[in-house]
Amino acid sequence: MTDDPTRDPFGGHVVLLDLDGVEDKAGLMDRCVGALGLPEWFGRNWDALADSLSDPAVWPEQTTGRGLLIVVRGWRAYAEARPGEWGTAQDVFAQAVDAQPALSVLLALGGSS
Repeated sequence: MTDDPTRDPFGGHVVLLDLDGVEDKAGLMDRCVGALGLPEWFGRNWDALADSLSDPAVWPEQTTGRGLLIVVRGWRAYAEARPGEWGTAQDVFAQAVDAQPALSVLLALGGSS
């Protein structure tokens, strides 16, 4: 086990996706752009998110040769306010993980801070 908070126990680079205060899909996409450093051409839609999550070429530079672990926290209020959108987001995360073995997405059950 490592003491480096940007590494998971399996060696991947850890990115925190904090959804605290997110109220809609646009907010979720903005947080994804910020947390993952997605490129300017990112389309801010579900297909673009799925493509970006599945493509290590657009992941943060620190993931090269390591993989990516995305820890999603502060998601519960968004999930309750927009259950349909949240369901789609979960499907996108799951499909990306299925398509890209170097990617893991974990939903944190605690608070956002």
